[in-house]
Amino acid sequence: MNKYYFTSESVTEGHPDKLCDTISDTILDECLKQDKNSRVAVETFASGNEIVIAGQITSNANIDIEKLTREKIKEIGFDNEKIDIDYKTCKIHINITKQSPDIAMGVDVGGAGDQGIMFGFACDETENYMPYAIDMAHKLSKRLTQVRKDKIIPYLRPDGKTQVTVEYEDEKPKRIETILISTQHEENITQEQLKEDIKEYVIKYIIPENMIDNNTKIYINPTGRFVIGGPLGDTGLTGRKIIVDTYGGYARHGGGAFSGKDPSKVDRSAAYMLRHIAKNLVANGYAKKCEIQVSYAIGMKEPLSINVNTFGTGNKTEQELIQIIKNNFDLTPDGIIEYLDLKKPIYSQTTNYGHFGKENLSWEKIIKI
Repeated sequence: MNKYYFTSESVTEGHPDKLCDTISDTILDECLKQDKNSRVAVETFASGNEIVIAGQITSNANIDIEKLTREKIKEIGFDNEKIDIDYKTCKIHINITKQSPDIAMGVDVGGAGDQGIMFGFACDETENYMPYAIDMAHKLSKRLTQVRKDKIIPYLRPDGKTQVTVEYEDEKPKRIETILISTQHEENITQEQLKEDIKEYVIKYIIPENMIDNNTKIYINPTGRFVIGGPLGDTGLTGRKIIVDTYGGYARHGGGAFSGKDPSKVDRSAAYMLRHIAKNLVANGYAKKCEIQVSYAIGMKEPLSINVNTFGTGNKTEQELIQIIKNNFDLTPDGIIEYLDLKKPIYSQTTNYGHFGKENLSWEKIIKI
């Protein structure tokens, strides 16, 4: 019997890094609404009551970046500079230039916007073909935000993190070993009340009863206090939650972040395409678990390499699966953009609670191969 434990984490939309991802993707979406051919690479930095937005935008769109930023901070729920950040009073610094002509000359002819490696992954552990630990962590984080915004637990603040440890037996999730939730809260609430409410309205609501037993450990705000949060508690930066964004560490990641990048950047678009292919190889019965890697060179259309790993669960060889991929999918940047319809302003949907496993996104669609 093969027994082991695996842990994944997620964060709420009020985590400082996710605040920055959200601002970057909101700017991207607004550019694409007005000009579908916008080239966008925007990074956001948050510290204390200040936001810095920098990067490159080449677009016919006319957008008010400061207004968009304040609206998004307000939507998340940040309104107090003494404990996190205030959408009304925060300072916003903007440094935006146009895309480098040296990069543009390769992208203009349909080549990749950069060199790099990308991975896609899927497994049959959950209905959405995601690893079980990250799926549960995302659902807990999303529920944390829901109970705050719906005022089920009205004293919560936007910042929060979740973590789930799963016990595997013979490569299948058997039970949950540990649940860890850290959530920002107002100062006047007792830890006893907080723990009781989180267990009742978050954990019981999300975690299946058959996955928890008397030995499952539950930790809620283990330091005993989490009042100061958001960018006042810790700086935030676009692209610093790439493992939360993908597979919770269960599969490899090429290193490139997603948020704030238009689809000509293969860091984002190729990772989406590989998730689509891996998911459909599993859904079509070719394997129970599948990881795909491709590599690109800046300015070149076709990938330099393709690798498939089914971890011994496939019913065809990896070379046969690579040929199936080549026969069915166009992996050039333009081919990926057209196939997944990536020039639409869809990216704010992806920012929080993972870029994969959401059935309304084009790369999550199941097809027949």
